[in-house]
Amino acid sequence: MTPQAGASGYAGDVDTSTALLTDHYELTMVDAALRRGTAHRGSVFELFARRLSGARRYGTVAGTGRLLEAIEHFRFGEAELEFLREQDVVSAATLDWLADFRFSGDIWGYPEGEVYFPGSPLITVESSFAEGVLLETLALSVLNYDSAVATAASRMAHAANGKPLAEMGSRRTSERSAVAAARAAYIAGFSATSNLEAGRRYGIPTMGTAAHSFTLLHDSEREAFEAQVAALGTGTTLLVDTYDIDQGVRTAIEVAGPELGAVRIDSGDLPVVVARVRRLLDELGATDTRITVTNDLDEYTVAALAASPVDSFGVGTSVVVGSGSPTMGMVYKLVAHENDAGDWIAVAKKSAEKASVGGRKSVRRSYDARGVATAELIFLGDGPGGASEGEDLGESGREVLVPLVVGGAIREEHTGEAGIAAARERHRERVAELPPVAMSLTRGDPAIPTEYR
Repeated sequence: MTPQAGASGYAGDVDTSTALLTDHYELTMVDAALRRGTAHRGSVFELFARRLSGARRYGTVAGTGRLLEAIEHFRFGEAELEFLREQDVVSAATLDWLADFRFSGDIWGYPEGEVYFPGSPLITVESSFAEGVLLETLALSVLNYDSAVATAASRMAHAANGKPLAEMGSRRTSERSAVAAARAAYIAGFSATSNLEAGRRYGIPTMGTAAHSFTLLHDSEREAFEAQVAALGTGTTLLVDTYDIDQGVRTAIEVAGPELGAVRIDSGDLPVVVARVRRLLDELGATDTRITVTNDLDEYTVAALAASPVDSFGVGTSVVVGSGSPTMGMVYKLVAHENDAGDWIAVAKKSAEKASVGGRKSVRRSYDARGVATAELIFLGDGPGGASEGEDLGESGREVLVPLVVGGAIREEHTGEAGIAAARERHRERVAELPPVAMSLTRGDPAIPTEYR
């Protein structure tokens, strides 16, 4: 299961418009607002989660780089306009407006890999109403899924206690989600993926050797092992549980010798089986042969195995479905707009259990003297990058929001392989700042409170 580095550079579908990856009503709102004369009012939209899905202790931001790349390709070409025209979705005047659409506003947000909490304004879009509302569905579809995967992956990475994890869930989700999941898991601490497109597109290390079908193809397990070793060398990983595990281990060492890279176990009572396999490998002189396990793992089974002789983990279904929380429940709301006089007005939804907090905001995270995070502070009436006037947090406070798009121009440091590498390191640092309760796998309150100032 030795990772192979992927090709550098972004190899996405650069010629494919993302403009129709949205909902019908986004366009009808723009149509009605253009008719009414309110479409060009300055507006502020926020993307946030009211709570942490699964009663997790913290969330992990992922998908920001993918969103920025998608915004670059949010263009209504002739094919998209013709579809809207045929379906009579909007008026001819709105079609003309869409033909010239280019997002020209500003976007601030939590940088990818950052941790977040209930109410955290993960994305703040400042633009005209029409420009901002068009991004709603796209932003939610990317961040809700990617952040769910990254949050689950982060919990698994901590539970593994430093042992490497590989993402292997492509066959348990859709083909496009599989690539996004591999990217999100890597940002949150996984070391590799089985998905080759993720390797090509994002430079994530890829890994994989053989499945049970390869063993079953051959007349015997020994012949299968011989064929694999001949092709991949003795450093390969042999799957030893197609038939009898103990005999599989003995055959593997007989074929590859004590220099065999690793054996993989994909079934059985793993704590018991792993201990037995480790003893057997040592008895056979294969003391450096590693053990990897891949049997429907999640953060709880990983935690249970972390202290065992397992050397690495392969996680499939659980990580790509957010380990029971496939979406983070994020919403995208208008929180402020200009009136006809050019004055800013804070607006908020008041529905029971769905209330939002109006107004432009800035965010600081406070820390104690040991550098442990103590609270997420959201300042109302301020704006992204604001000074939070009157609030002296000293050197213990840190601004959280960063510019992502300025005047319609994407900040390139958040995209591509460089953006992923920065996000991965950022996540490692931010998780290390959280209080110990954040690492609990039990359901409970967020690790730090969100306070509005």
